[in-house]
Amino acid sequence: MTFEEVQSKADAGQFIGETLEDALTVAKNNDCLTVGVYESAKVMNIDPDSVSFCILATDEEYECDIALQIHFTLIQAFCFDNDINIVRVNDMQRLADIIGDKSGDVEDAHCVLITNPAEGSWEDPALEKLHLFCEESRRMNEWVPEVTFPER
Repeated sequence: MTFEEVQSKADAGQFIGETLEDALTVAKNNDCLTVGVYESAKVMNIDPDSVSFCILATDEEYECDIALQIHFTLIQAFCFDNDINIVRVNDMQRLADIIGDKSGDVEDAHCVLITNPAEGSWEDPALEKLHLFCEESRRMNEWVPEVTFPER
């Protein structure tokens, strides 16, 4: 890989991280987030059509958590079966800061769903960009792409 290709990929990753942050902020402001592995599983089981996007988050503390990895595998399979786009982030605290209250306090930010509003579906440009990013990633056989949030 050339330096230009590496730099281009890094710039694209930074852009997608900003886009994910924007989509999460809009969803939070519209009360369209579901936070937590069990809460997300309930929503996906009851009304999978209401789910627009899925984010799985982990960090070094939870990388060896076998139960969490099993949950992630099941969630990923469900998302694939129901055509729900999905990404991974490796900074759970940053995700909690984005979706939490002012203190960033969120009990279980391992799984976050962006759901459709009660009166229809999203027309958020950031969410549309994320869907296109996931579609392109699948074309390159990257089924659950990893997104890095921008530096603060």
